[in-house]
Amino acid sequence: MQRGLEFDVVVVGAGLPGLALCAALRRSQLSVALVEGRMPEWPVGGWDARVYAVSPSSARFLDAVGAWAHLDSGRLQPMTRIEVFGDRGARLDFSAFDVGVGELAWIAESSLIARELWEGVKRQANVTLLCPARPLSLTVADGRSRLALEDGRVLDAALVVGADGVNSWVRAQSGLEARFTDYEELGVVANFRCEKPHLGTAWQWFRPDGVLAFLPLPDQHMSMVWSAPEATARELLQYDAATLATQVAAAGDHVLGALEVVTPAAGFPLRLMQVPKVVAPGVALVGDAAHAIHPLSGHGVNLGFADVRVLAEVLAGADRSVLGDVRLLRRYERKRAEEVNAMQLTTHALHELFRPQWPALSWLRNSGLNLTRRLPVVRNALVRYALG
Repeated sequence: MQRGLEFDVVVVGAGLPGLALCAALRRSQLSVALVEGRMPEWPVGGWDARVYAVSPSSARFLDAVGAWAHLDSGRLQPMTRIEVFGDRGARLDFSAFDVGVGELAWIAESSLIARELWEGVKRQANVTLLCPARPLSLTVADGRSRLALEDGRVLDAALVVGADGVNSWVRAQSGLEARFTDYEELGVVANFRCEKPHLGTAWQWFRPDGVLAFLPLPDQHMSMVWSAPEATARELLQYDAATLATQVAAAGDHVLGALEVVTPAAGFPLRLMQVPKVVAPGVALVGDAAHAIHPLSGHGVNLGFADVRVLAEVLAGADRSVLGDVRLLRRYERKRAEEVNAMQLTTHALHELFRPQWPALSWLRNSGLNLTRRLPVVRNALVRYALG
């Protein structure tokens, strides 16, 4: 059999988890290849419609891999307070001040983080960028993984990491099962300029027509995420800019006054995805290839960064001859299982509890919010967990 290009680790997918894994291995002795089908493109001017609530623990991880300190601070917004409203007047709030920290999270554009990670990975001596390049087939035999590319090149590695998103090609090729629960909803995102200052506050409403969130952005801007039933979401996507701004301002009780659209609305389907096994001989999954959750917690990207941090620690501490050994990879799987399962269970339960077609649960869910508000120990424990 013809020998291919040899690497210790091949990462498929140059989204945030894939780039972050390459960056996390920068001080290791491992040779890494990054395979991505398209050259990255960054928005020119304006605001990226896709933003994340980056937890302090994820910010520390990004700092450790050399990215955080180089991000444009003018595009980062510290979030210091969250106010949550039920559908029957219940209310819950979280404050950074209450737990003695500077911020609960940083609101950052996806492209801002991705661009800095990409620029750093490009300079890494131990990383070979294969971009654009598309995978064709994956086989594992005799303790090695062979990844054939459409252009005829063959990559021979101890480990192939699937960082290629919720519809992961690597996961499918490896025979790893994914279980989907379709929420029959779309996440509608858009950015707005606000009449009133947000003061670093995020708002979330559990409404009869879905879960609406306002995330603060710099310069008196706000990012909206509205997780709505498909019919409602498609109606939102059809509005002109002025109508959308009016509808969103009213849905958010005008907490930020009049709104002006600065990034057009876009929508994406919402699904829960559970992957019972995220490793196989010669293969590991990270990020959205390994799990997907409802966005109401804003925690999805942080789960991905935690995957990468743990996997990098496992690989960096192992002999390169056993990087694809499933016994080693299960250490990564075990370390990540508890947090991922807990977050999936929590977000799914909250989503089901606040479904508008279950009005009989209204008293229970709203009483729960009010009770948590009146128990500072419980409330602060939830905040500290989110902080990592």
